[in-house]
Amino acid sequence: MTRQSVKVPKERIGVLIGRKGEVKAKVEKQTGVMIFVDSEEGDVTVDYSKAEDPSAVLSVMDFVVAVGRGFSPEKAMIVLEDDWFLEVIDIRDYVGKRPAHIARMRARVIGTKGKTRRLFEELTGAYMSVYGNTVSLIGDIVQLDIARRALDMLLTGSEHSAVYRFLESKRTEIKVDGMGF
Repeated sequence: MTRQSVKVPKERIGVLIGRKGEVKAKVEKQTGVMIFVDSEEGDVTVDYSKAEDPSAVLSVMDFVVAVGRGFSPEKAMIVLEDDWFLEVIDIRDYVGKRPAHIARMRARVIGTKGKTRRLFEELTGAYMSVYGNTVSLIGDIVQLDIARRALDMLLTGSEHSAVYRFLESKRTEIKVDGMGF
């Protein structure tokens, strides 16, 4: 099988394609993977039958999902590089399906005027997007591990200050790893 499909919210299809198809074309050129978009249904199919590296389909699928989960194409392109990954966490796994609970957790993750999300990004080096019922992260393996643990703390009820302290304590781990030691 040389094709894989994923659903993307219809309001994110235009972002995935880009002005005059430039985003889609850039990804196709860079990876050799063809992207087919059904804008009516929100279905995106990637065909890697002509790709030199068949594993590129995984990166392209992550790119498509990242754009669908609210990342800009520029940030989402990072997952096309080696050692960068996407992780999508469903808030409903923590609070159930009640819209009020989901909205409260989204607000906790974003913080007042975006403070919590901004601090997450600054302290971990990972990118974060809160979209719909999900929180998505893009980063390297160490960044994702630390960001995921901090996010888990936040979603399970830890105080913001405790989460910030945890992130501060992990800064050296991220810097050391980022320098290749």
